[in-house]
Amino acid sequence: MFDHDPFSNVRVLTHSAIRMESEYGAVLYFDPYDLAEEFHDADVIAITHTHYDHFSPEDIKKVAKEDTLIVAPETCAKEVAQIGLPLITLAAGEATAVKGNVIHAVPAYNVEPERLGFHPQENGWLGYQVVMDDLTYYIAGDTDQNPDNETLRCDVALVPIGGTYTMDPKQAAEFVNKIRPRIVIPTHYGTAVGTKEDVEAFEPLVDEKIEVMRKMEWH
Repeated sequence: MFDHDPFSNVRVLTHSAIRMESEYGAVLYFDPYDLAEEFHDADVIAITHTHYDHFSPEDIKKVAKEDTLIVAPETCAKEVAQIGLPLITLAAGEATAVKGNVIHAVPAYNVEPERLGFHPQENGWLGYQVVMDDLTYYIAGDTDQNPDNETLRCDVALVPIGGTYTMDPKQAAEFVNKIRPRIVIPTHYGTAVGTKEDVEAFEPLVDEKIEVMRKMEWH
């Protein structure tokens, strides 16, 4: 399916805390949270929004090093700048090239009536498409399927399945079947919301041509 293993460089540490490492050694984290270890190896830390389980200054310190760069939504600049690390802000549709990887900002927001107040579109919060090692990874952030993300194309999608604040397993499967990545990795369960059982509900609803990979680590 792939010229190289696209899984070995991706770890879901907890919840939506994702670590990716390129073939050339660049290390990117997304929304580090509730980490049991200190790594201090991040070249880039990308934040999707400022809810506590996605923007955790304590956990950012566990992965940051002296020259770590933060990428965050433009609307979150004031809060994220307090970390004291170099900051690049993005709005939806913008992109930046960092350490040989291209990070595209994608809108992330709710459309389901019962959760419109959690992640409103007007907040300008983000997911990210990352082009790394000639593959495109989509880190969805906290979102529902919406008009801005349902036409995306990617090789590997990391999508929330825990419900309440984001898509539930059925909705996440419908979304994945719409955007049709080659691989999907479920996130956003097991810590702040959602359970392991959500993965059991999600997997059989995903089209059999899309491979479901379980990458969540537990501590």
